[in-house]
Amino acid sequence: MSVSKFTLPDVGEGLTEAEIVEWKVAPGDTIAINQVLVEIETAKSLVELPSPYVGVVGEILVTAGTTVDVGTVIITIRSHADEVDAAVPAEPVAQSGELADAAADAGSTITDEADKVLVGRAAPATMPTRRQRHGGVAAAHASMMPAASPSTAEPLAQPSPAASAGPVIAKPPIRKLAKDLGVDLAQLEGTGPIGDVTREDVLRGATQASVFRNIQTPEWPTDRDEHIPVKGVRKAIAQAMVKSAFTAPHVSLFVDVDATRTMEFVKRLKASTDFAGVRVSPLLIMAKAMIWAVRRNPTVNSTFTDEEIIVRHYVNLGIAAATPRGLIVPNIKEAQDMSLLELASALESLTITARDGKTSPAQMANGTITITNIGVFGMDTGTPILNSGEAGIVALGTIKQKPWVVDGEVRARYVTTIGASFDHRVVDGDVASRFLADVASIIEEPALLLE
Repeated sequence: MSVSKFTLPDVGEGLTEAEIVEWKVAPGDTIAINQVLVEIETAKSLVELPSPYVGVVGEILVTAGTTVDVGTVIITIRSHADEVDAAVPAEPVAQSGELADAAADAGSTITDEADKVLVGRAAPATMPTRRQRHGGVAAAHASMMPAASPSTAEPLAQPSPAASAGPVIAKPPIRKLAKDLGVDLAQLEGTGPIGDVTREDVLRGATQASVFRNIQTPEWPTDRDEHIPVKGVRKAIAQAMVKSAFTAPHVSLFVDVDATRTMEFVKRLKASTDFAGVRVSPLLIMAKAMIWAVRRNPTVNSTFTDEEIIVRHYVNLGIAAATPRGLIVPNIKEAQDMSLLELASALESLTITARDGKTSPAQMANGTITITNIGVFGMDTGTPILNSGEAGIVALGTIKQKPWVVDGEVRARYVTTIGASFDHRVVDGDVASRFLADVASIIEEPALLLE
């Protein structure tokens, strides 16, 4: 019998510790490759750690709720050589699919005694990743590995039509996403390498993606006080807000805008076959307006250091996202090169990933300017605090019908208030005003984007 030791990996950005949130396995469980072992929370995001081993859970060495340093052994996994098919390698097998991509992005590593094996390399495309909690190790291997050569084993039988109509093949994160979006997996046609349902399949089947859900008003708790430890994402938020508020001198501007033509444009996009299956909202037009205005006023897309001002001639567009775990600001890389359809798809994917708690540290790094959409809460406007390291942030307020003077007559129009804050060390009042006026002009007349 051999015992593999699974250590807490550095999931990126040089993080040194993480909290064990929830164990997904228990001692004695039979586990398969890529099966999620544990959910951890870092200062950046919530991460699921998949297993690179096939075996039986030995000891869980760290209890849920405990914060441990990177490199700490958190679980052991036993393997029985006499129960393992000879075709299966003894060392950890690389991951596949979406979990592998997430681990590769984060730079996860697994330590087995003195040997370190990179987690995140692609596995054979024919390898299913179905979770198995019970049964023997040999059975787990049989379901996880492709058929051996004729000289070593009988070929696997081809599935019958009845078998192909069986349970839907989908990884746990995909099932959770479908549940959150109200999508019936049985109604989807999987496009994955083994006929499994992918994230894209679920997004196509979703009629709407929203971070928020209506909830019932709860009863008052019996405890008079609730003590919430400041750690993880909340600790990172607090540190970033204090650094921004007391380092960069903020200046804020506001403007009321007739957004009627933007609402009409959004309605036409929703009816367009080109945008079928993609969520379209006024936020999309605001994002495009900001990219256009940045090109005309590049100073707002910069950062200040003690030695220099760095003006970026590209846009990594941050979108402030309120999630159950707190405020995070992932960004859309190279947004200036995207078409309207590409930007709409990127916004939808970013929102769903954030709500699902799967935003990686890399997705939140290197932002250049940010949008915060407080209109989803029904707020007219606000004074947003800069995302640390950036010189501009724009707040989009709610869009609702109000009386508005058009050609000397009072009419009902869709009106919004746009607020913005800037780092006054970098952005002077005239630049800030021109930038916000440019954004407002696009919201008033989206046809200007065609110039």
